[in-house]
Amino acid sequence: MRPPSTSTSDRSARRADRRLQQDLGYCGRVVSPIRLVEFPADEPGRARRFWTGLLGVELEDRADGEGDGWQTGGDGPALGLHPRGTGPGDRVSLPYFSVSDMEATLNRVRELGGEVIHPGERWSVCRDSEGSPFGLVLDAPR
Repeated sequence: MRPPSTSTSDRSARRADRRLQQDLGYCGRVVSPIRLVEFPADEPGRARRFWTGLLGVELEDRADGEGDGWQTGGDGPALGLHPRGTGPGDRVSLPYFSVSDMEATLNRVRELGGEVIHPGERWSVCRDSEGSPFGLVLDAPR
């Protein structure tokens, strides 16, 4: 069976898209702004065994300034775990997105109809325009 034919205009559009991606520096890759996905745990030992067994990762004690709990190391997005608490980021799992300017990003959240629940210098917890919680984490200085 032959694949369906592609029109000249479809091929031209795909070539133009590829050129634009290369000009913008994408080269077929999308860089994720996700820095950390954080899970609360009622029984942290059980949760550590679950995530280690499921993903084959090691959840190490966090360093000073990273908060209570455990997380994976390395250069990519991290998986974090902490004892469930009552704070704004302690009750639900949250994706944390990297930002280069916390104050400007918090202002943008408000401008777009979101809510800043817990503002901070290094990390913040917000809600989007639909009420879904998420976190922001300041990029490390280079």
